[in-house]
Amino acid sequence: MARGPVLALPLLLLLLAAVTGRAAARDDCTCATNKMTTCSWDSQGGRCRCKAIGSNHEVNCSTLTSKCLLLKARTVRSKSGRGLVRPSEHAIVDNDGLYDPDCDLDGRFKARQCNQTSVCWCVNSVGVRRTDKGDETLHCEELVRTHHILIELRHRPPARAFNHSDLDAELRRLFRERYLLRPRFVADVHYDDPTIQIELRQNASQKAPGDVDIADAAYYFERDVKGESVFSKPGGFDVRVRGEPLQVDQTLIYYLDEKPPQFSMKRLTAGLIAVIAVIAVALVAGVVILVITNRRKSGKYKKVEIKEMGELNKEPNL
Repeated sequence: MARGPVLALPLLLLLLAAVTGRAAARDDCTCATNKMTTCSWDSQGGRCRCKAIGSNHEVNCSTLTSKCLLLKARTVRSKSGRGLVRPSEHAIVDNDGLYDPDCDLDGRFKARQCNQTSVCWCVNSVGVRRTDKGDETLHCEELVRTHHILIELRHRPPARAFNHSDLDAELRRLFRERYLLRPRFVADVHYDDPTIQIELRQNASQKAPGDVDIADAAYYFERDVKGESVFSKPGGFDVRVRGEPLQVDQTLIYYLDEKPPQFSMKRLTAGLIAVIAVIAVALVAGVVILVITNRRKSGKYKKVEIKEMGELNKEPNL
């Protein structure tokens, strides 16, 4: 008679554990590759669905989120006062810094950006301005692809000098495992202590559906280096070469597009224009001084010739 309750107790515990496990699993609805998202369980599909903050664009959390959606989420966070981090002075040649971008249905940058104002400009696939700014009549024919990205780092002196081949292998592993970038898109790693250069190359024909874009990989890498990781899990840039940590002091990122940018002299800053003006004035002054000096020398020679001719005329004829 007592066996019934005894058998029921383990079954009850198993059922309770299963229910608790499901509840814990349902609570763990986060996006591993993008912490700037809002996630919830789909009651019909029974899966965790995450949308990017600021755009409400559903993202695929098994891969990297596009840079356009990440920038949009950062501007929303900054407006709400939640965790805005000032860009480092060593950031990149991303000339306009943080702005609220216009993304297409795939989460990529639209060719023309106006930042919710009447001032517009054209960008490349990385979202970096490649033309002068204009008004709303500005026409951008296409989104020009950035096919070559050069990441330049300067590191602090390590306790033991880095070996080039070891450093190369570790950085390639980082891009393959953390940023999910195919190995062939890491074209080269150069090293001249203390400068490291990582070349990412990927043209439109090389990129297959599902491949991580080099623009997104470079952006995730940049945020990691600056201690502003996009990933949900704690931690960030932790690269060790044979146990020796790689501590980065400066980061510069250069972008090369499939077509050259279209900037005019308007892009020059006042300081640069002033420098050019000073150089021009110095050159003109140098030319004037040279001409005056030559004339004076020429005048002296003429005076000497006239004097000599006069002395010859005064000499008695033999």
